[in-house]
Amino acid sequence: MPLSGEAIRTMNYVDDISVTLRRILAVLPSLTEEERQRVADHIKRADPSYDSVLAAVQGKK
Repeated sequence: MPLSGEAIRTMNYVDDISVTLRRILAVLPSLTEEERQRVADHIKRADPSYDSVLAAVQGKK
């Protein structure tokens, strides 16, 4: 069964997220320990989180 345009667009969003995460990983070695900790705290407070979106996709709440 072919995918809908909306499903394909959503998968493209996931690809965009992957690119962003690769960019974050590439920058991390240049940050100080304090900066890395602040970035980590910021990621932990992000809403929605990657985990919450994954749970919604899998039908879990």
